[in-house]
Amino acid sequence: MALFARRPRDVAPRRDVRPPVAPQPPRGAPGLWSDGLGRAGTRSVQVLAVLALVAVAVLAVTQLTLVVIPVLIALVLAAAISPLVGALRRRGVPPLLATWIALVALVAVLAGVLWLVVRAVVGQWGTLRDQALEGFDELQRYVQGLPFEVGEEQLQSVRESVTGLLQSDAVGSGAIAGVSQTVDFVAGFFIMVVVLFFFLKDGPVIWEFLLRPFEGHRYERGKRVGVVTISTLGGYVRGTAIIAAVDAVAIGIGLAIVGVPLVVPLSVLVFLLAFVPLVGATIAGILAALVALVALGPVEALVVVAIVVVVNQVEGDFLQPVVMGRTLRLHPLVILVALTAGTVLAGLTGAVLAVPIAASIWRAVQVWDGPELPARFARQKRPETVDRRGAAGKPGAGAATPTR
Repeated sequence: MALFARRPRDVAPRRDVRPPVAPQPPRGAPGLWSDGLGRAGTRSVQVLAVLALVAVAVLAVTQLTLVVIPVLIALVLAAAISPLVGALRRRGVPPLLATWIALVALVAVLAGVLWLVVRAVVGQWGTLRDQALEGFDELQRYVQGLPFEVGEEQLQSVRESVTGLLQSDAVGSGAIAGVSQTVDFVAGFFIMVVVLFFFLKDGPVIWEFLLRPFEGHRYERGKRVGVVTISTLGGYVRGTAIIAAVDAVAIGIGLAIVGVPLVVPLSVLVFLLAFVPLVGATIAGILAALVALVALGPVEALVVVAIVVVVNQVEGDFLQPVVMGRTLRLHPLVILVALTAGTVLAGLTGAVLAVPIAASIWRAVQVWDGPELPARFARQKRPETVDRRGAAGKPGAGAATPTR
């Protein structure tokens, strides 16, 4: 009978209806870091450690400017003229001879620019300074005649600042004559030339040596970063030099047509100050307008201001996008911060080098995880819409709606 007995049905296992027990945080010292405040404290310690490392690096750079600044200048110049070396090598010129040709050509260009600066600017700096100070006094008299009140103390403070800048040894003949006689300048110049020679001759070899500790995707990342860094630095220097030359020629022609004296030194200053982003063109325009105010009058000074504004506008809207391309895709606020930081750390040299270095760092971030794949923190995580009037992500209020 047991053969025909009904088999018992499979009984489902009894479910445990007891509520789950929440995991208890560890007691003691590890438990102090497991809550929200502990995680915030851990992150704060990490941030402080990173800031301390950055502070030590900045302190080391400021203490070793005799080495760091020439090496950075050599890197920028090598990036600028490396296409010439590559073109000579592709035409069958031996690497050593191609390096010497490029180096001699660069030194000749720099020597010509230095001679032009000494001949045009330093030789007439006294006259240019006096004209600018007289122009400021003339402008001050015009301002005091306006119907609204302008504080005398503020004008006097500005005049003292301008006078101190124009009469200091940091500008004019004292700069070149004083610095060129120092041992640091000579030593830095020779370090720069020697490092530039080896960068031009063995740049790829040096970078491959620095990448020896890395393998796989880290090695590929290092190669991408090296390529975009050199491309960005070289493109920035070449593009800035072209734009500076166009600005100097255009503004110089305008000053000559108006009849402003000291056209050559003013044009040279326009060329040099073009390498300082944002503020360089403004300083050159103010100086030219002050000279025109003294020599010709307020109408001609306003014409000079209009010429400078038009040239800078044409440069920003047409010439710079064509010449620079993707070399300098930085927000003006980032440029201003980098410019200020570079000026504080290394003076005028830092002001010139800060922006191309910042642009190179940003380009390296853009190819960190792939040729067109930025680093994780820089990737777009969502459709980003911003209303021009300030409302973010509100379709119908002026923001662009994301398309699917």
